Amino acid sequence: MLIITRLLTFVSIILLLGGGVYFSIKLNFPQTKWKKIIRGFNKVENNSISPFKSLMMSLAARIGVGSIAGVALAIYSGGIGTIFWIWITGIICSVNSFCESYLASKYQIRDENGYRGGPFYYIEYGLKKKKLAILYACFIVIAYIVGFMTIQANTIVISVSSYCHINITIVAIVLVIISYLSISKGLKSIINITSKIVPIIGIGYITLSLIIIIKNIALIPNVFFNIITSAFNLKSITASFIPCLIIGIIRGVFSTEAGLGTSSIATSTTCAENKVEFGLLQIIGIYFTVFIICTSTALIIITSNYQNLIINDINGIELMQYALNYHLGKYGSIVLILAIIFLAYSTIIAGYYYGESSVKYLCKSKKVICLLKILTIIFLYIGSLLKSSYLWEIVDVLVEILAITNMYSLLKMRRQIIFDYKKAM
Repeated sequence: MLIITRLLTFVSIILLLGGGVYFSIKLNFPQTKWKKIIRGFNKVENNSISPFKSLMMSLAARIGVGSIAGVALAIYSGGIGTIFWIWITGIICSVNSFCESYLASKYQIRDENGYRGGPFYYIEYGLKKKKLAILYACFIVIAYIVGFMTIQANTIVISVSSYCHINITIVAIVLVIISYLSISKGLKSIINITSKIVPIIGIGYITLSLIIIIKNIALIPNVFFNIITSAFNLKSITASFIPCLIIGIIRGVFSTEAGLGTSSIATSTTCAENKVEFGLLQIIGIYFTVFIICTSTALIIITSNYQNLIINDINGIELMQYALNYHLGKYGSIVLILAIIFLAYSTIIAGYYYGESSVKYLCKSKKVICLLKILTIIFLYIGSLLKSSYLWEIVDVLVEILAITNMYSLLKMRRQIIFDYKKAM
């Protein structure tokens, strides 16, 4: 089993970074073309979700536990050098996000609720591989219901129960009820919730980070220096450099979802007139997640004396809780709980939409959708109570499977992507 997981890790990293480098060169580094990226907010078709709202929903799925607990776990497991590799992964893989978002927009379909799409549509209609599209849709359902959403729920329960000293079962039940009320109302409700929560989260988290950074401004230059030097610690290739590199890349991919294809499910709810420009807009989401949210998390942790912590069955959130208490005293835990609740909750409901979209591709039966909602609630509850280390292992494997399937498809469709991009630009 260990050999298989390591093979999955190796193949996914090669495809993600290799694909990112390939598309960056062939498309003349679109992740640096800010004027073209901003034009993605331009006109859309009538009765279509606005580019801003679809961007907020994709950000809701990205800016979750991976941006806090995932980054903390990377620092704890691989050292502060992992942050550098999260940055590099974000820059390189952001072009993958453009490719998948563009293709999802190109092959989107219209239904009674508006527009929808995703990798399963461009794999079937663009790549002409329906069996692979069905397989990918199944992977999405499993990944979000069993892995991605459960780690969000697990983090909420750990944070609330540890601070408020409430039984974890009670917290899990309350979370399940609130989540069900949100996902039962459909796409418009999910989009409205995420479009309101995400800007509040972003502004609040940035403000908090700035307060802590200004308070520790004398340490910041040395922190960045140590991040970069630690990333290239070659004294022990197998014990330091390689684990640092691998953990940084995996956590970077999970934080941004660039190259997994999942965020394109959200972006395909918008029917843009210029689909290439709209695809480029998603690069903003990657950069915001990596360079604002993830970096803020890293700076908060590194400027504390987190090295003194010894944690068994680490989720990652314990490290952030310690750092915030270090900087803010008794208010640290309160701030963290509020941040985690909003971040993880928005990711849960956005993730459910990804799962439902995949099920609708596979089967349009309303009974199956109802069954999905029931299974979602069951796994949210179970995931809330499981060991965090076990859940993170599941999440990593699922991330790698999605990355391999999606990047294989993007690279097989590379000529189409390159031709359409150059024609539009």
